[in-house]
Amino acid sequence: METSIYDVAAYLRLSRDDKDIDGSTKSESNSIRSQRELIRSYIKEHEDLRLFDIYVDDGYSGVHFDRPEFQRMMADIEAGNVNCVIVKDLSRLGREYIEAGRLIQKIFPAFCVRFIAVTDGFDSQTADYNTKSLVLPVKNFINDSYCRDISQKVRSQQKVKREQGKFIGAFAVYGYRKSTEDKNKLCPDPYAATIVRQIFAWKLEGMSSLAIAQKLNDLGVRSPLEYKRMHGENFFTGFQTNVTAKWSAMAVKRILSNEMYTGVMVQGKRERVNYKMKEVVVKPGEEWVRVEGTHDAIISREDFEMVQKLLTVDTRAKAGTDCAHIFSGFLFCGDCREPMIRRVNRYRETEKIYFICPTRNRGEGCTRHSILEAELREVVFQILQIQISVFWDAYGRLEDIRKLNCHFETSDRFHMFCEEEQGVYEEVEWIRRERDKYRKLLAGLYEDYKTGVITEKDFQEFREIYRERCEELEDAFEKQKELAEQISRNNATAKKTPEQWKEEIMLTELTRDLLLGFINKIEVYEDRKIYIEFRWREEFEKILH
Repeated sequence: METSIYDVAAYLRLSRDDKDIDGSTKSESNSIRSQRELIRSYIKEHEDLRLFDIYVDDGYSGVHFDRPEFQRMMADIEAGNVNCVIVKDLSRLGREYIEAGRLIQKIFPAFCVRFIAVTDGFDSQTADYNTKSLVLPVKNFINDSYCRDISQKVRSQQKVKREQGKFIGAFAVYGYRKSTEDKNKLCPDPYAATIVRQIFAWKLEGMSSLAIAQKLNDLGVRSPLEYKRMHGENFFTGFQTNVTAKWSAMAVKRILSNEMYTGVMVQGKRERVNYKMKEVVVKPGEEWVRVEGTHDAIISREDFEMVQKLLTVDTRAKAGTDCAHIFSGFLFCGDCREPMIRRVNRYRETEKIYFICPTRNRGEGCTRHSILEAELREVVFQILQIQISVFWDAYGRLEDIRKLNCHFETSDRFHMFCEEEQGVYEEVEWIRRERDKYRKLLAGLYEDYKTGVITEKDFQEFREIYRERCEELEDAFEKQKELAEQISRNNATAKKTPEQWKEEIMLTELTRDLLLGFINKIEVYEDRKIYIEFRWREEFEKILH
């Protein structure tokens, strides 16, 4: 009697949660190799089996069945290429007992596929009724329970690490990188941290998120996704819409809203519904895990809080500019506390600019609280002149504080600025090397065509590709040099001592920098009464007393 020959699909799977992962840098784990050797040995011992292909899902959970190699195996089964599936044990096929049971008892028989689990001693061709209806479901149920237990243990371990302030994400937030000594600790990335600081600075100047995104793209700054790819990280995001990811207003807003930049570890924002589902839910802010002082801050707490206020108000740019009006984010109605809105009244050759309460404008009560912008500028400027004059007089009497500030400026902050500039110039150097590489490829392309290494069609296609890439990199090189010089100038300004600032801060006009430096908010009441809340009130009172 002629023996039937079975075309075998050898299916191998290993989850990241399995205990036998050794953490080595091999392309496959030892467990995958042992599974392969076991199945090969089994096939050699049975003359009716011949290997068709090996399917390997390394690093995939057994709870779900949308694994790439498993799906490829099922496609071969449906195409009639495979009529036998062999696994090391039942858990390799899957740990979800309902779906695993459906596959073994319904799907495989429907395609006349023989199923073998070597170490469990299960062979669908020889298994009796009791094995199929009793033993098999029990083993699948045990595998499912094991997966549930593993999920609970992993969640518990992650919860403990979050509460300890340890970073457990796969990728560091843009602006940071994982420490080489401790993967659960973040340290600033010199270049990306500089870009984050610049984004916050532009927002404080009154620029909208869209204007900041456009400026970054114009300067040739790579988006967070492209920057991670450049450093070899296999990073994916659902926010990408183009082949080459660009900066967007939403990407900028996510950075401006991220408290991580103040040195606070914020984790646990999302969680899976349960271990059997990939769906995640966003948790409310009060349930997030926040641990302060876990890593170096990129942005000061004061600047971060000011930016959060700006994000809640209208920061649309004035016509023909990138920035909102000077009082954007500072001006509020003294009665209903709503941000006041700017109005322009044009009549013939004249133009009047004033602010009014939006609540009254919508017909919802309150009053207009109308005040001319020119009048507001004059009053705020006069008060600022008095306040700053008093501050400098008091400050000049405190020699010890002045010495402390001078030491800080010449040590810690100087070191930080040096790192910033170094990071930017490293980026410029990387772009230069990439540009030179493509120039060489372009130069050697004609020689490859002449010697017959490539066809004329390939020559034309590669020449166009290399030429476009060279032009992109040349443009990025010039833009990044411009950005490096701009940051260098900003750092030189920031490193000035208080005495240098005093000499140069001869107040001639009201600027947004002055508002940002000294004022928290401005409230306008009826009859053009103005209340100004200054920043650093507690520190200022300490100096005066």
